[in-house]
This record gives sequence, structure tokens and C-alpha cells, in this order.
Amino acid sequence: MPALGPDWMDPAWLLERFGSQFFWVSTAIVFIECGLLFPILPGDSLLFAIGLFIANGDLNFNIVTACIVLSIAAFAGNVVGYEIGRAIGTPLYNRQGRFINKANFDKTHDFFERYGAKALVLGRFVPIVRTFITVVAGVGKMERRHFFVWSGVGAVLWATGVTLAGYFLGQAFPVLQDHLEAAILAIVAVSVVPMVLEFLKHRREAARARLDA
Repeated sequence: MPALGPDWMDPAWLLERFGSQFFWVSTAIVFIECGLLFPILPGDSLLFAIGLFIANGDLNFNIVTACIVLSIAAFAGNVVGYEIGRAIGTPLYNRQGRFINKANFDKTHDFFERYGAKALVLGRFVPIVRTFITVVAGVGKMERRHFFVWSGVGAVLWATGVTLAGYFLGQAFPVLQDHLEAAILAIVAVSVVPMVLEFLKHRREAARARLDA
């Protein structure tokens, strides 16, 4: 079992097991994580690994095509999650499963309330929130056009951005192939920086508002 979790969460293991089908398996996982309420799937690490594997030749796939397909999968997953939220979101709130539970929904709802539509972009880079944010938008009956625009922006920034990070870093530092787990942990840490900056901005604005009151 790799340091990052069970075998099926290790991109190198998935590449070895599925070979040329690794990209499509990864695309399916990205779609499921973004839309079907499975919050523990390794979306960030797979995106980064796809870029890295393309850069070092382990995966024979065009990087531009990969970014387009992955962005579409992420967006499509969000649309499915949104429609699930609109259709059956309220009963889901009452579930108390291991991952689908009120605590996770409440945390995501608070995130959405704090950042509004921008949560669909920022939430892409936050595990668990990434999975539930679109369902929360559906439950709240967020206007579809508004949702599609912000969700599309988030899908492209996340799927394309993390994949390209793996690709260009893989080209610049081929040694990353031998330290994949450390590289993935680093890119995941960097990916949450926009959310942290937005959180700090929100706190400053709230503090300023209290002083002005």
C-alpha cells in the first residue's frame, strides 16, 4: 500500500495495471469525484500524474487533448451533481453515511454561503468540498446559466491547471518520476492557496466591517 492510500489511489499502480487505458480510467474517476458523491477519489493526484506521465513518455496521449477531455469530464460531473441536488438533494441532507452525511453538507453549505458563486471555482481545489459543492448549488436551486458559467470556469482552471502543472514540471524535472508521491502532495498543497487567500481576504473584510459598525 502506497503512502498516499490504497493501491487504487496510486497513479503509478493504476498506470501499471491499466496501461494504455489509464487515461480513460482516470477520466472516469474525475467525473465520478465531481458528480457522484465519492469524495475520497484521487482527482488532484491523477490530474497531476497524467501530465507527468505524458511529459516523460509513459502515457502516449496529446497534452492539449488530455486537458480538454479532463475539463469536460470535470464539468459534466458537476452538472450531474447539480441535477442530483435539484432532484433529491433534501433527502441526501438527512443521510448519515460515512461520507454522505449532514456534517459534510453543512461544511460545504457554509463554504458556499461565504464565497457565493466563486465557491464553484475555489471549491474545486478543496477535497470533499469539490464533491459536494455542486449538490449544494442544486439544492439551493442556483440559476442554471449562472451555475454552468462558474462551474465551467472552475472545471477548466482545475483540470487543465493541475494537468499542465504535472506536464511542465515533468519536463523540467524528470526526477519527479521517482518522487511522484512527494510531488503530488506538494501540488495539492499549492492548489489550495487560492482558497486560503480568499479566506484571509474574507476575514479581513469581516474584521473591518466590525470596526466600522
